[in-house]
Amino acid sequence: MTQENHFLSHTRGLALLSLPIIGGHLANFALHVTDTVMMGWYGVTELAALVLATSTYFFLFILGSGVSIGLMGLLSTALGRGDEVQVRRDTRMGLWFSIGYGLVMALPLFWSESLLIALGQKPELAGLAQDYLRIAGFGMVPALVAAVLRSYFSALEKAGLVLWVTLASVVLNAGLNWVFIFGRYGLPEMGVQGAAIATLGSQIFATLILLYVAHFGRDFRRFHLLQRFWRPDWNAMGNVLRLGLPAGLTALAESGLFIAAALMMGWVGKIELAAHGIALQVGALAFMVYMGISNATTVKLGRAYGEGDALAMQGVVKAALVVTLVICATLVSLILLFPEQILRLFLDPSSPDVAEILIFGTSLLTLAAAFQLFDAMQVLALGFLRAVNDAKVPMLLASFSYWLIGLPSSYVLGFIVGWGGMGIWMGLIIGLAAAAGLLMLRYFRGDWSARVGVEEVSAGFHA
Repeated sequence: MTQENHFLSHTRGLALLSLPIIGGHLANFALHVTDTVMMGWYGVTELAALVLATSTYFFLFILGSGVSIGLMGLLSTALGRGDEVQVRRDTRMGLWFSIGYGLVMALPLFWSESLLIALGQKPELAGLAQDYLRIAGFGMVPALVAAVLRSYFSALEKAGLVLWVTLASVVLNAGLNWVFIFGRYGLPEMGVQGAAIATLGSQIFATLILLYVAHFGRDFRRFHLLQRFWRPDWNAMGNVLRLGLPAGLTALAESGLFIAAALMMGWVGKIELAAHGIALQVGALAFMVYMGISNATTVKLGRAYGEGDALAMQGVVKAALVVTLVICATLVSLILLFPEQILRLFLDPSSPDVAEILIFGTSLLTLAAAFQLFDAMQVLALGFLRAVNDAKVPMLLASFSYWLIGLPSSYVLGFIVGWGGMGIWMGLIIGLAAAAGLLMLRYFRGDWSARVGVEEVSAGFHA
């Protein structure tokens, strides 16, 4: 096969795997958007309580979901070695951890009102948030189990299954929201509790389908995933935690950076905060795309790493860089060409603040365009490193970039230099650029080809 055909083959394979994974991420994002929109139809106070409750829930969920993130690289490497027994062992212990963590986290969520009041939230909102979390907290276990199974199916390159199950759960969630929030078919209006029941129901639905297919599906029966499920495997658990906990902490550090930026934007003013929220929604949608490419890269690169094929590793990395840059350029062009149209999608045209938000938001979306490249590169670099089972140092590099470079830069540029909201976003860009640079350097300076026993082509990784 010629070098050009080799590159095209990797690019095609990566694109075909990326599409259903991206679709799954976007569908999962739509699940939460649906909750927000439908609760907004019900009442402003209830919407505020829902935002507070889901923010609390996802703060705890992100840490636990690190195991599913790290698992994708572990499973891909094991599959590359042809070690299907290890695939079962690692996935099973990922499920063990998810069940245990979810059960433990259900307790603080059940008694969350006093914690939220202690953190300065209004008692009315804290009470409603607890009403939601006392039901939705039981969904932590199925949500984390589903995350592990999504990684399992993605590593097996069966991500299309996850996409269709997620889409079905979005439809189910919307229907259950309509019934339980607003009280249809003779049921009482349940407000935030109705939203929690809908979320819990759709999570259980998706998880049961994924478990059924994982155990009984024709393409998956040979892994015997749930066979003797009760037996512990502490070596596999150690491997899962060694990669999963740093991955969770990395995601938590990045989320914390954006939470801190939102707090600082609130100090600037409500117009700036509103525009910031819209820009972040746009960024989050784009991030789903980049994360899907990163996940697919982890699978393909991890498989080549497990096979000991350094040339294939190089081909996957080049294909991932090209695909990501093309997608990034497309999204940046859309943001720069249609900023006002994008902003209006999120605004009530009758609001008296629309004109001011459009003016500031247009400037902010210009920075959001620059933000795209670095956000894409840093999540792609994390995908490279997870494929070769490297997690601890990337966690330290990313956390250093987010909290010791990005956050101080946002504060200095926003409030000391006096650039306000624009300065805060420039600080975010600086932090993400630092993360992208350091993480890419970590991968390309690592002699990963030598580690898979192919020394003669190791120079390619230092180019």
